[in-house]
Amino acid sequence: MQRQTLRQAKTIDNVFNSAYWHLSQQDFTISEIRTKLERKTDNQQWVDTVLAKLIESGYLKSNQDFAVRYCELAFHNEIGTSAIKRKLQQRGISIPEIDNAIEQVMETQQIDTFEMAKSRLLNKFEHFQGTNKEKVYAQMTSKGFSRAEIDHALSVHPQRETLRSKLALKADKADLRTEIIKLYNKGKGEKVILQELKQRLIDISEFQDTIYQLSQAEEIDFYQSCKEQLMKKRYDLSDYKDKSKAYAYLSRKGFGSDEIKEAMQFDDE
Repeated sequence: MQRQTLRQAKTIDNVFNSAYWHLSQQDFTISEIRTKLERKTDNQQWVDTVLAKLIESGYLKSNQDFAVRYCELAFHNEIGTSAIKRKLQQRGISIPEIDNAIEQVMETQQIDTFEMAKSRLLNKFEHFQGTNKEKVYAQMTSKGFSRAEIDHALSVHPQRETLRSKLALKADKADLRTEIIKLYNKGKGEKVILQELKQRLIDISEFQDTIYQLSQAEEIDFYQSCKEQLMKKRYDLSDYKDKSKAYAYLSRKGFGSDEIKEAMQFDDE
């Protein structure tokens, strides 16, 4: 959508009036007001004169005063330093001015960002039902807290033991039997299946019993699967190097030595 063209200032008083109107709405930085006034007129001398007068009369805060006031409000609302820096940079404040303002306010108000992170986490999350670890970290990070500050806040939260990762929550809903069959159907051997289930935090306490039950029910057969995986490749088992490659391939797929040997004998036949 095209921005509507502003009526251009005919006198410096028009520029003053525009500045007063904007500042009556909210606080702006010098950079922000300059941008707005430069849309009103291309007379740079008028813009500079108006800005100087506004700063002198106290209508417009210096960058340092603006940054200090912003930091005071942000810390009061439990906003961390990285979010403060990001927002003030977007508003045209230089990094040295931002750092000085943060340092000044933290010293004056005795701000402890670790305690602030702790307070915000407790206020926002009385419990962790309906959320997960990744969401908590993302939300706290967006509010300007560092990993160390978030870790500290979580370490002292009374419900910290109930906070689960997305992977852990998904694992809680997983059915071991179903997951084994899925991986088996992808041509994976027992060792790799076990490894992947561990990585996905799925409870494997019944793994061996489930494997036995599935084998007895003839729903899985790792010897047969190993043969099928070998048949998909074009290894020349009469060649020592190719045979070694075949063995390594099937081993990476998670098959045991007995299964691999039988598959190779079958292929030889």
